[in-house]
Amino acid sequence: MDDYLSEKEQWEWVKEQVRQNAPAVLLAIVLGVGVIFGWRWWQGHQDAQQLAAGAKYMQMVRSLEGGDRSQALVLLGELERDYASSPYSDQARLLAARLYVDEAQLDHAAGELAAVAEHSKDHQLALVARQRLARVQIAQGKPDSALATLGDGADAGAFAARYHEIRGDAYYAKGDKAAALGEYRSAQSAGSESGDTALLQLKIADLDNGAPKAAPTAATTPTPTAGTPGAAK
Repeated sequence: MDDYLSEKEQWEWVKEQVRQNAPAVLLAIVLGVGVIFGWRWWQGHQDAQQLAAGAKYMQMVRSLEGGDRSQALVLLGELERDYASSPYSDQARLLAARLYVDEAQLDHAAGELAAVAEHSKDHQLALVARQRLARVQIAQGKPDSALATLGDGADAGAFAARYHEIRGDAYYAKGDKAAALGEYRSAQSAGSESGDTALLQLKIADLDNGAPKAAPTAATTPTPTAGTPGAAK
């Protein structure tokens, strides 16, 4: 009988625990299910956003190919407004910058490139935007701004050669040919990933030919001897 009562008491205790903890258990289950479905919804929403942004970008490309500049810029505005965080928005800005450069609207081009360089979540796109922005700034007669945009190139990665070459162009625009030559040689050493190696070689050769020759040092200057000009009598 005691054993029976003991089991009965245990069963009552179990039922009491269930009554007390059931709301918390149910809440945890509901929250867990909600998190799973919420995450799946968010992923689906993100995928839909990327598809829509990609479609809008392709419309912009087709508009430019068809010569409809106005429509392309309208689509750019829609991308910037509705899909600002999408990489397609960054790509559209780069495309618009190219359009502005072709039309000699360098201020507009610089604005689009600066937006990508400063705000893109894609590091590689930001690097591309920085080097293009620096080239535009050189064309604007702002070599110091170009050097500031490029920085020291420590984070340039695969673009190191291009960064050095553009830094060389900026120094050349400033009239500092020695610094320009140093940067061109650094670009040559870093490699030429898809760059114009022939043009880089031409820049180096041009500055090498015009560089002043180093004066002979005391260690290499021959000492005059008897019978030669300058010898002591």
